[in-house]
Amino acid sequence: MLKKDKEKVLDEVWTEDRVREFLDVRPPAGVNEDHHMLLKAYQSMRADDFELFIGMFLEQNRDINAQDNTGRTVLSYISEHRNSDDYAAALTKNGACK
Repeated sequence: MLKKDKEKVLDEVWTEDRVREFLDVRPPAGVNEDHHMLLKAYQSMRADDFELFIGMFLEQNRDINAQDNTGRTVLSYISEHRNSDDYAAALTKNGACK
C-alpha cells in the first residue's frame, strides 16, 4: 500500500512574506505575466490574503486588467465562480474591469 506524500493543509496561516512570494510566480512562455500571477494568487489564497496581494501587486505597477490569450481578465474569469464575490470585490475596488 502506498503512503501519502503530503497531508492536505487546511486554514494555512499566510504571512505577508508568503503572500509576497506570489509576486515571483512566472508564467509559461507566451502567457501574460500579470494575468498569470493574479490568477495563481486567486486560486491559492483566501480572500483576505488575495486583497493583501493585490495591494502588493499594484505597488509594483502591475496591470490588474491584464488579459489572457483569449482576451479575458482575471475578474471576468472569477466572476463565473460560485463563492468568488469577495475576490471580485477586491479586484473591482482596486480598478479591475471585466
